[in-house]
Amino acid sequence: MRIFTVDAFADRAFSGNPAGVCLVEGPAPGAGWMQSVAAEMNLAETAFLERRSPGRFGLRWFTPAVEVDLCGHATLASAHLLWELGEAAPVLAFDTRSGELRAEAAGAGLIRLDFPADPPVPIDAPEGLVEALGVPVVAVHRGVSDVLVEVADAETVLALAPDLRSLAAVPARGVIVTAAPGHDSDFVSRCFYPAAGIDEDPVTGSAHCTLASFWCPRLGRSSLAGRQASRRGGRVGVELAGDRVLLTGRAVTVLRGELV
Repeated sequence: MRIFTVDAFADRAFSGNPAGVCLVEGPAPGAGWMQSVAAEMNLAETAFLERRSPGRFGLRWFTPAVEVDLCGHATLASAHLLWELGEAAPVLAFDTRSGELRAEAAGAGLIRLDFPADPPVPIDAPEGLVEALGVPVVAVHRGVSDVLVEVADAETVLALAPDLRSLAAVPARGVIVTAAPGHDSDFVSRCFYPAAGIDEDPVTGSAHCTLASFWCPRLGRSSLAGRQASRRGGRVGVELAGDRVLLTGRAVTVLRGELV
């Protein structure tokens, strides 16, 4: 089977968030095999694509440790790769654990993903969260999978050095820390997933379903530009459209290989 590394939410190699993409050929492998491949790739997520009909694919995502319900950057990487390999359909449909997801070419190398919105609700800070972050907190919210923490300003987000071991004990997939405005964006964020085997994710598409649902109403705009301020960093365009979020970004293929 062919396997690739694609940098997602990136316009140049070695930036954004690298994803593995494996093109499943023949009988569908079991989850245990896919988990082993993802651990071998040792990237935030590895996507497994299985063709079902023209323009439609089964899609599953695995971190090095677990299978996840939703992954934006590996979906973006998958769409980019399929078109790069000659897939003719202008709109791609993916059957996933989060329902049908769609990707379409948006011009100038941009890809637009159609994902479910994730409006977070206010909660009390889980035990140990504030201490693990080590910074003052403005508010804490909870989305479907992640805890979202608002802090005072972008400088606080950039300077974060959390206790990752303590952060892994927070009862959620991970923790998003955010503030607005960013220096060159409408909001800035960083995302930590130590419980899933990812200390800090470079650019997290699924987290922007939560971030868009959080910031668009507060800033009074339906479309925003987000910057995830990890070491590699990346930009994600978001548009809140009812119960959906449109995520926009680019991708670059950096490695092509074959599983033997």
